[in-house]
Amino acid sequence: MRGSPEAPRAVKPASERGAPRIDPLIPNSRRGRERASPIRQGRDKMEITVGIDVSKARLDVHVAPSGESFAVGNDEAGVAALVARLGQLDGLLGIGIEASGRYERLAVAELAAAALPVMVLNPAQVRSYAQAIGFKAKTDPIDARLIALFVAAVRPEPRPLPDIQTQELAALMARRRQLVEMLAAERARRMKAQPGRVRASLARVVTTLEDELKALDADIDRTVRGTPVWRDNENLLASVPGIGPIIARTMLAELPELGTLNPKQIAALAGLAPFTRQSGKWRGRSFIAGGRPTVRTALFMGALVAARHNPTLKAFNDRLLANGKPKLVALIATARKLLTILNAIIRDQKPWQPA
Repeated sequence: MRGSPEAPRAVKPASERGAPRIDPLIPNSRRGRERASPIRQGRDKMEITVGIDVSKARLDVHVAPSGESFAVGNDEAGVAALVARLGQLDGLLGIGIEASGRYERLAVAELAAAALPVMVLNPAQVRSYAQAIGFKAKTDPIDARLIALFVAAVRPEPRPLPDIQTQELAALMARRRQLVEMLAAERARRMKAQPGRVRASLARVVTTLEDELKALDADIDRTVRGTPVWRDNENLLASVPGIGPIIARTMLAELPELGTLNPKQIAALAGLAPFTRQSGKWRGRSFIAGGRPTVRTALFMGALVAARHNPTLKAFNDRLLANGKPKLVALIATARKLLTILNAIIRDQKPWQPA
């Protein structure tokens, strides 16, 4: 009846305003979470991650978990503004930026110089993470948000960037590889060309490239021999039969972590760590993947020579072949063992000593 008092019934108590939900399925709830909330309970700081998507002209930036997004120019003025803005964040856990070949270098260098926790990420890993969480759309702002989420979830460790001298040596070695490739191509064209003006033109180009290669080798030699640490490390590496100046300098330029990591870590960094495939009773063939291709190529060349002229590695390679291993598998294992030896030599600062 209208106006009659309602029958007494149970009343659900109102939850405290602003109190977090208690749900074992919600990672930020106070009960049932397996890892700490990004916004810890009480008075601790918020953990902030930043994702930066790089293009030639622009840097798209996303700050998590606040959701703030903005863009700056990929130039000195834009990067300076970015460094100033990110330097004001309290509780910054990490800044993720995908490797894009060269467009990320200015931002990475300036962020590292400002002592901000920047890390260069493998784009394939970020894309695999996107597939795992169901991210299908792809725009620059979305990619920046994805990178920020990846850093928050995976928490990769920032690695120290190579110093300016190491970067310069790496650039010189990269230029040398380019000249060698161009020289090989021009020589092949000269061999196939008929006598005449075309062949004469190719001969002039070959001569020019040979002169440039000699000048570059002299520049690299002055750079390495003029630095005491590099000179000593090059002598240590070259003491191993199968390692010449080019391979030694490639290791110095492209693998500055040599001597600081354990054998498994350095093998993974060079792309020589085997990946096992096994499920139940099925066992597939192991394979190698990833890593730094220039380092792996240099080590393969060193392994080919060492398998013939290095007594220790020759015995190792012959034993694998005698046990029925394919030649390529034996070569990869020999290259990995060669890298382990080089790593130990730089770590201990002792030259090669045959067993």
